[in-house]
Amino acid sequence: MSAGINTYKTDLREIFFTLFEQFGFGQVAGQAPFDAWGPDEAKAVLQETYRFAKDVLGPLNSSGDREGCRLENGAVITPKGFKDAWKKLYEQGFKTVAVSPDHGGQGGPIMLQVLIEEILSGANSAFNMYPGLAFGAAELIAECGTSEQKKLYVERMLNGTWGGTMCLTEPHAGSDVGAAKSSARKNADGTYSIRGTKIFISGGDHDLAENVVHLVLARIEGAAPGTKGLSLFIVPKIRVNADGSLAGSNDVSVGSIEHKMGIRASATCVLNFGENDGCVGELVGGIENVGMSQMFKMMNGARIAVGIQGVALASAAYFNALEYAKDRKQGAHLSKWKDPSAPRVPIIEHPDVRRMLLEMKAHVEGIRALIVKLAMHTDKAQMLAGKDDDQAAYHRGQVELLTPLVKSYASDQAFRLCAQAIQVYGGAGYCQDYPVEQYTRDSKIFSIYEGTNHIQAMDLVGRKMGQSGGANFQQFMADVGGFIEANREHKVLGEAVKQLAAAQEGVMASAMAVLGWSQDPSKMTLIPLSANRFLNMMSELAVGWLLLDAAIIAERVGEKATGDEKAFYEGKKFSALWYARNVLPNVEQAARMMATEDTSSVEISNNAFGSI
Repeated sequence: MSAGINTYKTDLREIFFTLFEQFGFGQVAGQAPFDAWGPDEAKAVLQETYRFAKDVLGPLNSSGDREGCRLENGAVITPKGFKDAWKKLYEQGFKTVAVSPDHGGQGGPIMLQVLIEEILSGANSAFNMYPGLAFGAAELIAECGTSEQKKLYVERMLNGTWGGTMCLTEPHAGSDVGAAKSSARKNADGTYSIRGTKIFISGGDHDLAENVVHLVLARIEGAAPGTKGLSLFIVPKIRVNADGSLAGSNDVSVGSIEHKMGIRASATCVLNFGENDGCVGELVGGIENVGMSQMFKMMNGARIAVGIQGVALASAAYFNALEYAKDRKQGAHLSKWKDPSAPRVPIIEHPDVRRMLLEMKAHVEGIRALIVKLAMHTDKAQMLAGKDDDQAAYHRGQVELLTPLVKSYASDQAFRLCAQAIQVYGGAGYCQDYPVEQYTRDSKIFSIYEGTNHIQAMDLVGRKMGQSGGANFQQFMADVGGFIEANREHKVLGEAVKQLAAAQEGVMASAMAVLGWSQDPSKMTLIPLSANRFLNMMSELAVGWLLLDAAIIAERVGEKATGDEKAFYEGKKFSALWYARNVLPNVEQAARMMATEDTSSVEISNNAFGSI
């Protein structure tokens, strides 16, 4: 594949359907605090985003992958074209659509921003990580920082003047964050001297912005061990004066950059803080020992962003595979396979290729719907705050519950679906002449960073399902149940809805099993053994529900449609039918497997795994 050629493809019609027809953008558009945003404005922004993605970001995707980042004289140099793309990105305002006007943003809904992010990430996932991390760090400071910190950092980080990161992981403290050894010593002027090493820091250094502001977890001298003793600090690469001007170096250095399987244009750094005892940080919000709770505000947003990355690359892989399947001729039609003189047909005519394409299509559409639904809950919680506290709490609870599903299911499926796109291409897909091999490499990290998917599963069963006395989970199940009761006799999709009902029963039975295990010390080990399976069951239930919801809307609207529109709505129906018939039965089977209470994995001795 030649450098400088865009390969990104998506279907704006599908994105418009999800935003406007399925989730009723009008429910939030034009209402406080989103008064300035209507369907026309949203559609125009999405069209402009797609144009920018194809013209600017897409051509840099393969070239950035091949060139990668390099470390020269202690500074990271990003691939050719990235600086100009960064400048254009912020000039267009795509990253600030949902930012509060108080911080220089446009005050739009999150429902719209997540779709903008999908398009940007689909075109160039590695590039979009740089502004994404700055956005997350700025949001955290905006929520948790002092008034002085907000004034000094937030707007500059949101408008591209400065970048940002979050720094948790250390050589001996990965998922076990509480083992962190980075230290903070309080100075007479109220600042803190920071010392330590952080690893796997995405965007840890770059040449796109004039400064990079790090959010660093460290332990103040004398603080408690574990996560309870961690505090969060603002540590800029270059010291910042009170007026926002830059001072001198803050003793933050790049030890090395990782050489990775994918997202090679995103600099993954080893960062050293205070090697010369000259690194100074500010305590976020001026409050000690609450670093983990503060960092989770950014982590939750980052986890949703990973889910968006997942659907973005799965979608890009799908549309490239679809185009290839329509163009590539190989073999005769099945009905004429014995006739050597039969005309060669595009491979989309072959049943197994059609199966793979429909599997990809269904998953992409369903996961996108899940992400937009989560975003809708976020917007409605903001709209209803102070007006209807019960409803606002319901929407916040659904955001909490759905976040691990979005992160984990989208990222797991992204890698699998990108690999399936390679299978559609055959041997050609395994070569760098086509983009799907890069999509596959880029997508593998999604199930690992921002909390591995097992951490997401344990978060779901250990925290999220029990929040508010279990009300969030119960309300989710009630929402699914209400849909089932309203549509189980649907003339076209009724049988599929009944399959959804069977899947819901499986999820409920397994949820009760998990609850029982949590109260029986002899069965506690079953929870981590089954957590991933349960998360996937719940994700498949949610995606199946939303695909059927979309299909019922499409059935109603599509009756009067003609031409391409009729075909579009037909596609929604078959996405739902395929998923209901081929994925939802897995939920019932998974429930039966959980009921066996298998502990083989922990019963086997270490030596029995094999001798090496």
